[in-house]
Amino acid sequence: MSAPDATGIDRVGVVGCGLMGSGIAEVSARAGLDTLVYEVSDQALDAGRGRIQDSLDRAVKRGKIDEAERDAALAALRFTTDLDEFADRDLAIEAAPEDEALKVRVFGTLDRVMTSPDALLTSNTSAIPIAKLGAATTRPAQVMGLHFFNPVPVLDLVELVPSLVTSTRAQERVRAFAEGPLARKVIVSQDRAGFVVNALLIPYILAAVRMHESGFAAPEDIDDGMVRGCAHPMGPLALADHIGLDTTLAVAESLYAEFKEPLYAPPPLLSRMVQAGLLGRKTGRGFYEHQGR
Repeated sequence: MSAPDATGIDRVGVVGCGLMGSGIAEVSARAGLDTLVYEVSDQALDAGRGRIQDSLDRAVKRGKIDEAERDAALAALRFTTDLDEFADRDLAIEAAPEDEALKVRVFGTLDRVMTSPDALLTSNTSAIPIAKLGAATTRPAQVMGLHFFNPVPVLDLVELVPSLVTSTRAQERVRAFAEGPLARKVIVSQDRAGFVVNALLIPYILAAVRMHESGFAAPEDIDDGMVRGCAHPMGPLALADHIGLDTTLAVAESLYAEFKEPLYAPPPLLSRMVQAGLLGRKTGRGFYEHQGR
């Protein structure tokens, strides 16, 4: 494994080590990049470190990588609870929870601490406007969306989302980084809530929630209809549990706030489930019961 030359990106910082952040950190480390991972507490870091270790071990068992590659990836990773340590990063990938105020604060901090004038700031947001995140910095021309999909080590798609003021050079560097060392398939979206994938996916999931909420059909029947009738790999309600109902709700709210179209409005059932802490796989219960989460 070796670091890239053309992009000038050798040192990567990942903000957040939850389901998405840990996956992004893993693929960065597997590409041989010096990868620094931030979390808000030692407990959260320990959980994220364990998540990455488990994922790499599974990759070895499945023959995707060998033990030497796993060990090299682990050696490329460092962990911190201090964002000031991002000072030397060439690229930051923010993967904090889908909360606009939180992400704006993170971008303001990253802008302050990252010392290189060429440093790039990217967000894994599913729906928050990139222009708002760029406006929190003194370098909006170097801010863009870099949206991965869960599970990151398995799904090779990434959405590149420039704002109206993102420079062409910044876009070229981030695209080369994603397509090169990370070996991602890149699609480009305008800076609109939901980008390409979620603008199509979320209304589909919400329609399934409304169908169940109205008593039209049970979750199992809705999902079986789409899996067995349309050859989808997973039904919409099982997918919502996989994504996280809190994330699904947050993206729906962002879409509705921007477009004001009824198909984006979160159904009351989805809101109540999130309020009750029934978030899907991450909590062990959503539309389904989940063991061994």
